[in-house]
Amino acid sequence: MALKAVHVSDVPNLDHVPENASLALYSTRFSNAGVDVGRGGFKIPKFVVIGHRGSGMNVLHTSDRRMKAIKENSILSFNTAAATSAVDFIEFDVQVTKDGCPVIFHDDFIISEDNGTVYEKRVTELSLSEFLCYGPQRELGKMGKSLLRKNKDGKILSWNVESDDSLCTLEEAFNNVNPSLGFNIELKFDDYIVYQQEDLIHVIQAVLKVVFDHAKDRPIIFSTFHPDVALLARKLQSTYPVFFLTKGGTEIYYDVRRNSLEEAVKLCLEGGLQGIVSEVKGVFRNPGALTNIKEAKLSLLTYGKLNNVPEAVYLQHLMGVEGVIVDLVQEITEAVSVMIKPSSEGEGEVLLEGEDQIQVKAKPQFSQRELSFLLKLIPELIQI
Repeated sequence: MALKAVHVSDVPNLDHVPENASLALYSTRFSNAGVDVGRGGFKIPKFVVIGHRGSGMNVLHTSDRRMKAIKENSILSFNTAAATSAVDFIEFDVQVTKDGCPVIFHDDFIISEDNGTVYEKRVTELSLSEFLCYGPQRELGKMGKSLLRKNKDGKILSWNVESDDSLCTLEEAFNNVNPSLGFNIELKFDDYIVYQQEDLIHVIQAVLKVVFDHAKDRPIIFSTFHPDVALLARKLQSTYPVFFLTKGGTEIYYDVRRNSLEEAVKLCLEGGLQGIVSEVKGVFRNPGALTNIKEAKLSLLTYGKLNNVPEAVYLQHLMGVEGVIVDLVQEITEAVSVMIKPSSEGEGEVLLEGEDQIQVKAKPQFSQRELSFLLKLIPELIQI
């Protein structure tokens, strides 16, 4: 049966929030103050570090053992990140199986092998039981079907990590991960599929049900690369902030709303979103866009490989970025705690450099010329 497209304005608000749902972005790692998620009142209270897919994404073809130490998007990875006291949130990808269960998995397809034949199946076309039968099973010592992965060059690799773990659902993450750790839930959709809005609404509703039933006081941020999903996620609830994910102009898409930080700001203002999550290279290439983002009272987070470079993270802090999604969780949280340390008077922050302490303003303001000069201090960041 054909699906009928529905305009965002015609979608009923589904913000029926149980009493135990969190109304705050703050966790015990922040403060006890509440926060209004309306665009005019939303504010991230401190510079946040967010663990990418938990304690970091897996890169199977690298020689860096840190990138294949723990299975990404797993309970083990989430709790490993939670054990890092300075990490505030973890980011992970949620898709919904064909029988309506939100599961945590980044790739659009699961790749496996049977009798020497490699095959792939779309995650959203699997039932929950089919999805969970891949990789290590919950029964101790039991292995399911093989789990492979395709790198950017198209090469198929065995998904071998030092510490493996089973695939999991969103509900399991809520029930088994330290409750003080915030969740940045990316609503994941395939760039190569044109979705009817009824499809989008079905997925968002399934995710919201789990969140409202299990979040309790856990801080939650929703994010997505899909502009219409961002608008719908905001329309369907007003309890949790919604951020729009963008490449920031480093890649070009058919949908112009995805092609620049300026377009991201327009989308956020149109839909009452609370913030933007940009590829960090997009911010470094267009630092002037931060003025528009701040004037629009939007929060800005970043992601990308450069966020594993401490100097790049500190530069973003100076520019006014409010948080970073990182793979090297331990290293970056330690660097941030050293480089960005509140002063005893609470009037500013201290950059520790050897034996010297350099006082900097809590909210430094830089002209375009000054920002350009700062960028030149880290030339490897602009040779991209």
